Amino acid sequence: MPLVVLVLGAYFAGLLAGYADSFTLTVGVTAAAAFAARSRGRVVVLGLSSLAVAGVVVARTSHTDEAACVRRALHQLPVVVVVDDSVAPGAYVRAHLRDCEAGAALAVESGDAAIGSVVAARGDVLQSQRGLVVQHAHVVIVRAPGLLSRWRASAGRAIDRTFRGDAPLVRALLIADRHELSPEIRDRFAAAGLAHILAIAGLHIGIIAVAIELVLELAGVPRRRAAIITTGVLVFYVAVIGAPIPAVRSATMLLTVAISRIAQRPTSRWAIVAIGGSQPVIAPLVVLDAGYQLSVVGVVAMIAAGQFAARIGVHRLPWFAKAVAITLIGTTVATIASAPIVAWVFGRVSVAAPLTNLAAAPLIALAQPMLFCGLVLSPIPPLASMFADAAHPLLFALDRVARTAAEIPNASVVVAPTIPAAVTAGVLSFAVIALCLTREWTRPAIVASLAAAMLIWSPTAPFQSGMVELHMIDVGQGDALALRTVHGRWILFDAGGAWRGGDAGRSIVIPYVGRRGGDVDLFVLSHPHTDHVGGATSVLRTLRPTAYVDPGFPGPATSYRESLVAARESHVRWQRAHPGDSLTIDGLTITFLAPDSAWTSHLDDPNLASVVALVRVGEIRMLLMGDAEAPEEAWLLAHERELLRANILKVGHHGSKTSSSDAFLDAVRPQLALVSVGTGNTYHLPTPSIMRALAAHGAQVLRTDRLGTIVARTDGHRVLVEAAGDSWELPIVIPPLPPASLASQASSTP
Repeated sequence: MPLVVLVLGAYFAGLLAGYADSFTLTVGVTAAAAFAARSRGRVVVLGLSSLAVAGVVVARTSHTDEAACVRRALHQLPVVVVVDDSVAPGAYVRAHLRDCEAGAALAVESGDAAIGSVVAARGDVLQSQRGLVVQHAHVVIVRAPGLLSRWRASAGRAIDRTFRGDAPLVRALLIADRHELSPEIRDRFAAAGLAHILAIAGLHIGIIAVAIELVLELAGVPRRRAAIITTGVLVFYVAVIGAPIPAVRSATMLLTVAISRIAQRPTSRWAIVAIGGSQPVIAPLVVLDAGYQLSVVGVVAMIAAGQFAARIGVHRLPWFAKAVAITLIGTTVATIASAPIVAWVFGRVSVAAPLTNLAAAPLIALAQPMLFCGLVLSPIPPLASMFADAAHPLLFALDRVARTAAEIPNASVVVAPTIPAAVTAGVLSFAVIALCLTREWTRPAIVASLAAAMLIWSPTAPFQSGMVELHMIDVGQGDALALRTVHGRWILFDAGGAWRGGDAGRSIVIPYVGRRGGDVDLFVLSHPHTDHVGGATSVLRTLRPTAYVDPGFPGPATSYRESLVAARESHVRWQRAHPGDSLTIDGLTITFLAPDSAWTSHLDDPNLASVVALVRVGEIRMLLMGDAEAPEEAWLLAHERELLRANILKVGHHGSKTSSSDAFLDAVRPQLALVSVGTGNTYHLPTPSIMRALAAHGAQVLRTDRLGTIVARTDGHRVLVEAAGDSWELPIVIPPLPPASLASQASSTP
């Protein structure tokens, strides 16, 4: 392996070990650096080991400086941050401190600001895992968004106008904005091994560069001048899309190549990779960015695969066979090499990736220039629409490749996203690259085989935190909640929606539970609408809970009838929920408050017959509302008012204005409000007025469309919240204890 790669690899591995704050990992990284350089002499061994240690020291120093910055901000009000999302009352906004790169988040009670603004926030300031959380934040703009942020926002609006239904995917491919992508798309691209396509990287920048240069040369522009113009256009493009880290790396590499060509001075491919990947030398935190990691590892893997293909004589094959073989070898090596990152971020590794990339490569190569032209020509709508219409079949075909691959049984291997699994996959990655670069392939092949066997077959013990966990799983426009007991058993509430060819139960809920281990004791369906029951059949057939509880209210959804058939065939006992029914599992008590059969007898809307459940863990109470609307809330206020007070509220009907009445919120007074809602949903949920009302009642509002899956953990006295890669403790007000009659009710499993 080239020395320049070993040098940067040792330093960057040291950075990762330092940020992980793991002595064992630090020792392992240092030993690995020494082992990799063993054949190059003592000086190189000592140098690489020293670089690994230097990386650890730099990371720890950076972490210490960041912690000091956070401590200062804790005691200096207002907290001044740069927001990464738009600010509005009821929003939970990610940000970073203005004075350093420490993370911050605002649970907004009042104020508005555009993405990229510098704002001052007053409220209750708490320390979180990544930085700070400001509860009940009152936000005032300090400075409007900068030029790059305004350009990126403008580009996003232009994409929405031009590409319409394809806009969420085009945003990801052109400006690295994945916020609008539905979980179904993200999940199937990950399962198909095409997740890298959804992030701006060398592939996207390179395709655009080749297209621009080709057009210029066809127009008669001299090659040297075409290279200069192409470089200028790419630099401007990367600036317009907000300069995401992988795009900057790719643009730097292309700029290096262009300078080399203009100066007519050949440059090693490894030197180009080293220059493009050197960002962490200046900004150490960049090494933690998954996009940067995937980008660098992908380029290294493709170069290594090219050398391997040349060594085994692929160039002697006919041109078509050679092209297929080179692509397969490249995608296979890149898939294996990126396994640690993919396993950590997505919890799975695609086995089908080499084949799916073979099919997807020509589609993205044709689509990317058309998308770029559509964006550039957006001020001229007729021309922009022409390119958008031409790109639509290619985007449809790309999504079809991902969908087909994701539906193949065992197309992806589920991996627990743990540090041991990531380290094992890292050994596999390094061994495969070493195998490609050396003629002495026996040892790397043995190491790679052992690492692969450990990664796939070694049992993973179920994680037990000693706390009850409420998981609001991001299933898009729908509901899927999962309660996990202290002993790792699950109670599921709803299973998300269904779509042609798939459902959220199979694609999202089952893998989510499977990665974490543990049996499912109970499945509760709030009501028979497709966005709640669509995945139930898959969940019942695969996870086989002991019992299935629903309101006993028939609905029009075919998937509801299918779920009842699945329950019968899977020997899952069915039971109707009745007010007052209670059960206790591992110290967790669930009491059903609604629906009442007399109440539902005159209804024709399943929403109004939603199962409402009160979950109690020690002093902490959680109220799960399904899609209950104002009339059912009024029934609860009339019959169960004293039981409604809760610390955590799963907001009814996805934050619709038909639910969460003021009288109901006055009775509940939640400290945390969870909203399960799909990105860019056609119902325009959640309703802004409801978000403002929740914030006005003192609730911190968290939404799956902004934050993905949200987890709340409790030991019965404290609540720890985890969302968007951050975690913090929720300030808790203990509600009054339930009446003695409720506390003394006999507990039995339905």
